[in-house]
Amino acid sequence: MQGTVATFDPATRSGTLLLDDGTRLDFPAAAFDASGLRLLRLGQRVRVEQSPDGRIDRVTLPTFQ
Repeated sequence: MQGTVATFDPATRSGTLLLDDGTRLDFPAAAFDASGLRLLRLGQRVRVEQSPDGRIDRVTLPTFQ
């Protein structure tokens, strides 16, 4: 699923996304760390990967084909 970065704290490496359906979704530092990214900007589009139990595993940049 995809969303937009609503908040991001570089000190804690966690933040909040606003999904396309309007739902707010918090992501932990571990999900950001798994992405390999160094920074997120407010308003940036990202893709979220979730585990089967609903935990956010990774926040990455979307790929376009």
